[in-house]
Amino acid sequence: MKELTIICKSELESISNVRGMVSSLLANKNQTISFINEVKTIVSEGITNAIIHGYNEDDDNDIIVRVKTDNAGISISIEDFGAGIEDINQAKEVLFSTMKSKDRSGLGFTIMELFSTKFNVISELGKGTKLEIYKEWE
Repeated sequence: MKELTIICKSELESISNVRGMVSSLLANKNQTISFINEVKTIVSEGITNAIIHGYNEDDDNDIIVRVKTDNAGISISIEDFGAGIEDINQAKEVLFSTMKSKDRSGLGFTIMELFSTKFNVISELGKGTKLEIYKEWE
């Protein structure tokens, strides 16, 4: 099993940095480019949600990304300590967004769930959100 823990700031440039680190971890796992791109998309969407919704684009907060691989697949957790989610079921609805005025599409959770084998959201208002994602190897 390989593990990687990344603590990054809630700024947009963190997205590409973390995507690169995660894809490097997958380089020797004999996965398709499509699989790796799906994992990178999951990471991008999760971090973007933390930045935009968790921290309201305040770039001086921490996001913790944990990645573990084993013989069966990859586990990813993305955690922020921001606003939290009032209604997780509503937040997971296709096209729902609390930020429609900022041209947010409301597809982040939908995309992450689509690309995952398992997808779980844990959140508490005022304390933050943790995404738990698992994707089996192809």
